[in-house]
Amino acid sequence: MAKNENRNQVGLKCNECKNVNYFTSKNKKNNPEKLELKKYCKTCRKVTEHKEVK
Repeated sequence: MAKNENRNQVGLKCNECKNVNYFTSKNKKNNPEKLELKKYCKTCRKVTEHKEVK
């Protein structure tokens, strides 16, 4: 049996410095919209908004 094909690995990109800092998986069937989370950015040294990038 294959792994779950509904889960994709996506990167999270900082809105301020445009660096991809985090990678996570998301179920594209349950959450078709882009993921937006507040995460800590190492280059900015503060908590910023991170958006999903393929």
